[in-house]
Amino acid sequence: MIQIQDHEEGCVLSVRAQPGARRNGLVGEQNNALKVAVTAPPDQGKANQAIVELLREELNLKRSQVAILSGLTSRDKRILIRGIKAAELAKKLELLLHDG
Repeated sequence: MIQIQDHEEGCVLSVRAQPGARRNGLVGEQNNALKVAVTAPPDQGKANQAIVELLREELNLKRSQVAILSGLTSRDKRILIRGIKAAELAKKLELLLHDG
């Protein structure tokens, strides 16, 4: 189960990054985290930028709503999603992962 925790500003999503992938996309679940594949290399924050942008697009959010809390240099990241409760994000992810 993908780990999502409530936060005072919204919720925190656990993400497992896969930089340098063939295509961008939400892959599924891995180690209680949402696996996110991006074509960008893990170089100078390019993959981090791509992950934030992909999440923003897939979840239909504004740029200011998505930020990396921890894991800038790790594959395992904690992403702050502002303005959405954990239960609402879980429903959105369920729909995205099972429809895609």
